[in-house]
Amino acid sequence: MRCVIARFPFELTKSGVLETMKGVKPEPVTGESVIIGRRHYPVKQVGQVLTRQDRRDFSAAEVVRAMVRLGFTCRTALPAAEPAPAPAQSPLQRASLLLGAPLPA
Repeated sequence: MRCVIARFPFELTKSGVLETMKGVKPEPVTGESVIIGRRHYPVKQVGQVLTRQDRRDFSAAEVVRAMVRLGFTCRTALPAAEPAPAPAQSPLQRASLLLGAPLPA
């Protein structure tokens, strides 16, 4: 399949990607990722290995688009965990906290 990444044309195949990524140790995933074989690779790492370009030269979206067209599963970054809700407070306790006063006993 022909695709353009960072304004350069590449001829990619699913088997070619599998062969190229064989033996490449995945870096820790912090953002978008692609599943190749049974491993989760950061999208930018895959783009760098396949194109031999600097990661700053292409966007993650370009690589994701190409990987999806080849039939690979891509995942977006997981949302940050929400903080646990504060315990229920009475209106008096909430007002005391807002005013900076110590909590009533």
